[in-house]
Amino acid sequence: MFATSRIELDQSALENNINFIRSTVGPDVQISSVVKGNAYGHGIFEFVPMVEAAGINHFSVFSADEALEVSNISPNSSIMIMGYIGNEELEWAILNDVEFFVFECDRLQKALEISKKFEKKAKIHLEYETGLNRTGFSKGQLSDVIDLLTGNEKFFELMGSCTHYAGAESIANFVRVKSQIKTFNKVDKWLNSKGFSPKTRHTACSAAAISYPKSRMDMVRVGILQYGFWPSKETFIDCIKHSDDRLDPLKRVIKWKSTVMDVKEVATGEFIGYGTTFMASENMKIATVPVGYSHGYSRSLSNQGRVLIRGLRLAVIGIVNMNLLIVDISECPSTEKGDEVVLIGDQDNNSISVASFGELSNQLNYELLSRLPRNIPRTVINQSELTQKNN
Repeated sequence: MFATSRIELDQSALENNINFIRSTVGPDVQISSVVKGNAYGHGIFEFVPMVEAAGINHFSVFSADEALEVSNISPNSSIMIMGYIGNEELEWAILNDVEFFVFECDRLQKALEISKKFEKKAKIHLEYETGLNRTGFSKGQLSDVIDLLTGNEKFFELMGSCTHYAGAESIANFVRVKSQIKTFNKVDKWLNSKGFSPKTRHTACSAAAISYPKSRMDMVRVGILQYGFWPSKETFIDCIKHSDDRLDPLKRVIKWKSTVMDVKEVATGEFIGYGTTFMASENMKIATVPVGYSHGYSRSLSNQGRVLIRGLRLAVIGIVNMNLLIVDISECPSTEKGDEVVLIGDQDNNSISVASFGELSNQLNYELLSRLPRNIPRTVINQSELTQKNN
């Protein structure tokens, strides 16, 4: 492949993470794999079959275009649209048994019209407004929903009831999230009293699944955890605080690598790269790497980032360009053109985590991962293959 960097995805790491999630939520709770944002940058085309191989057959996406991608990759798994689907796309979803959230009456009305036209049930999930104040029916609006659904039961399948929490990854939102759980249960009980019983109650994202056991219900929608990352340090601490070893139970699925493009020497007092943000305080040796902000390596990591070359953690110096970055290799002067550069992942006994990017650039794990371009080649590698490759 003609590319300046590459991504490797570790199947065994994913299976480790899925097993951890299963052990946490229990055997009776279904896991829905969230693959929005191109599977959090891992690559939806490569990642969906990996998840299926790990025993998961339910996928959550944000929009209809993502649902179409998953259905083309995996025609036999269940797909649920949590966010945007245009009224003109509802016909495709209903005819192809794609599930979707309903949080306003216009979508529900249009879905019922299509269902009547084709005599095929719409698979809907009713989203409740519980305190996030984003999307979701309030209890008052649900009265209108019941009016629409009453007498039309043969045209819809009430797959689930759901909500989304307002920052379950932060202890600062503890009271708010607990209130949301209480509100959800109250509204759901009211809906049942009106004769409508959703098949699956689901409210938990990754953070809630870890920190709020009562949020797990019938299904959890797991995104960042399955990829081997924590929603926040608080979630990680909350998870390991009762364990004996205090070790991270997750393994990172992604490794992002490039190569050294060029090496050169710079004299004391010379500026390196664009502008005057970095001056050589002594004679230095530098390497250029053909990855920049157009490839997902944030410009905010200028004079901040770190990479691995020959097992050493080395500093990114100067301004990160659109297409390349510069590394101080003075501590590793034997570096040569063509050497492997690890941007995310491990090399020998050192590692570069996505969390380290967040600490240096104020980017969330989610943000950096989802910005990795689709045109970076992605390869699925099992741990056994990695071991053979490194020996």
